Amino acid sequence: MINSKLPKIWYGGDYNPEQWEKDIWDEDVRMFKLAGIDVATLNVFSWALNQPDEETYDFTILDEQIDRLYKNGIYTCLATSTAAHPAWMAKKYPDVLRVDYQGRKRKFGGRHNSCPNSPTYRKYAERMADRLGERYSDHPGVLIWHVNNEYGGYCYCDNCATSFRKWLQKKYNHLDNVNKAWNTRFWGHTFYDWDEIVPPNELSEEWGGSSTAFQGISLDYRIFQSDSLLDCFKLERDVLKKHNPHIPVTTNLMGTYRELDYFKWGKEMDVVSWDNYPAYDTPVSLTAMRHDLMRGLKSGQPFMLMEQTPSQQNWQPYNSLKRPGVMRLWSYQAVARGADTVMFFQLRRSVGACEKYHGAVIEHVGHENTRVFRETAELGKELSQLSDRLLDSRLDAKVAIVFDWENRWATELSSGPSKALDYVKEVHNYYAALYEQNIPVDMVGVDEDLSEYDIVIAPVLYMVKPGYAKKLEKFVENGGTFVTTFFSGIVNEHDLVTLGGYPGELRNLLGIWVEEIDALPPENKNEIVVKNEVGKLKGSYECSLLFDIIHSEGAEVLAEYGSDFYANTPVVTSNQFGKGKALYVGTVPDKEFLSDFLSTICEEKGVSPLLETPKGVEVTEREKDGRVYLFVMNHNSMEVQVNVGEATDLLTGERVAGTISINGHGVMILEK
Repeated sequence: MINSKLPKIWYGGDYNPEQWEKDIWDEDVRMFKLAGIDVATLNVFSWALNQPDEETYDFTILDEQIDRLYKNGIYTCLATSTAAHPAWMAKKYPDVLRVDYQGRKRKFGGRHNSCPNSPTYRKYAERMADRLGERYSDHPGVLIWHVNNEYGGYCYCDNCATSFRKWLQKKYNHLDNVNKAWNTRFWGHTFYDWDEIVPPNELSEEWGGSSTAFQGISLDYRIFQSDSLLDCFKLERDVLKKHNPHIPVTTNLMGTYRELDYFKWGKEMDVVSWDNYPAYDTPVSLTAMRHDLMRGLKSGQPFMLMEQTPSQQNWQPYNSLKRPGVMRLWSYQAVARGADTVMFFQLRRSVGACEKYHGAVIEHVGHENTRVFRETAELGKELSQLSDRLLDSRLDAKVAIVFDWENRWATELSSGPSKALDYVKEVHNYYAALYEQNIPVDMVGVDEDLSEYDIVIAPVLYMVKPGYAKKLEKFVENGGTFVTTFFSGIVNEHDLVTLGGYPGELRNLLGIWVEEIDALPPENKNEIVVKNEVGKLKGSYECSLLFDIIHSEGAEVLAEYGSDFYANTPVVTSNQFGKGKALYVGTVPDKEFLSDFLSTICEEKGVSPLLETPKGVEVTEREKDGRVYLFVMNHNSMEVQVNVGEATDLLTGERVAGTISINGHGVMILEK
């Protein structure tokens, strides 16, 4: 449990008192108390303030802030400030500056402008973490370490080139293995010396950000850059642990962020934290999937909601306000899916620079008489009343959806078959169909144990890593149901095609051979025609984008195409394998198909919805010490009726039974 020193759902967010004069500080504390805020994240971007030159460290302001907050009952999530290096460092040691994708050396400015393989950056980042650890590790007000901030961005400088070659030597041992893995005899790219290898960007193998002549080198460079940034995190984490191994260490992730392999990162963090910033048109189910993904990074352990906006953002094309009740609703959505904290960016709006119009608990008007502050204070009161009831409770799911960053990178880097193929979108299509039915889902990586699940779904499993096909075979053989889709089983971990026919290593499990893959513009449609009614599957459905031309090799054909030259050939199959079965969907189906298809599979395995609800009502369940807490959240703006059985609403203390009304954007937490 991360909350043992403060045993409740932590409530607070990013606070930048160094941006304000001292006469504001006491007023901030007064308003924090009114809002029920008990945790402030400090020092996120204060490196230049704490270290004005190479030899001087000055923590006077930080000392005062941590002490001031603690004396007023407010704890600190203490950041290491290493997300933006000082100007003096860039001037004196230009190796800290990144080289961008176009090969241009950056100047000082912005943030995340540090090369992760710069010896200078690593030296001074480690020193800063060491000084902070030495000074604050035993402070009673410090709850958790927050290393850096929203890691991301790649670098293509000479330091990275040198480090990449060393990384490759460690991974492949010999250049012959590199040449084989990257298929360098294509276009005469054979390497005879490690120094001949250069980072893949627009000066070498890539163009446009996701197009490449050689998928092997581009895939390895993404893994390398993710590992390089992770090494920076581990460097700071380890020096902090040296001072006090009991204070947890985290860094804030960003959901389905493309550039970092978060399953690797989750293994290195004491607790996963993330920043949730849906746009005005982000499907609520996609936000839910990202929460579940963050929970899945550490095998279902609770996570931290480190940032969200109390109202509007400032960096999206259309920065709409959160409607009344939505901030509370989305906060509880995070808690419902495993968050043990609710925190914001930011606690007071900045007066200048690019985040001055980003929402905050304390607006520019500077007092508590605002809608946003009132809603914040109401939520703070509720979270205080919940106390520690929900802390460290877990979610139980019998359905798992596989998400793998390396598979995602390989899919995006593929030289075909369609520019419209979007890995996250395809994963979300399957997730959303289960979400709409209130069926719990765990998002898992390829290393996860599958034995606790009844159903495992792996959309677009393009890359099959060593041993994974056997792992899936064992799961199905023992009685599990496995579902995968078009463009699966195509390549190995180096993005080399598995010869012998698609879907490669999955062919035996699925009982099919995919002869060809047709790719048409998204507006071109075909039909999925169900052969014999199975459960809710009947009639015909629309499909698009990719169309596998399938031959059954023992699999039962559940549905066929309705048109084109492959009309009346298989599109959906089911193969009995041991005690279980493996299903294949050879196209992008419409929502109706996925709803009926997954509902049928779940019914067959005895996996039931938590509640039957109207559209737009989300239901999840957390369990702790034999008690079950059912979250019922109405994402509609209007009141709805839901049959909830008999329970006690933790937010009101009232006993409820049968069919009840839930207000628009309303929330109930029912103890069953």
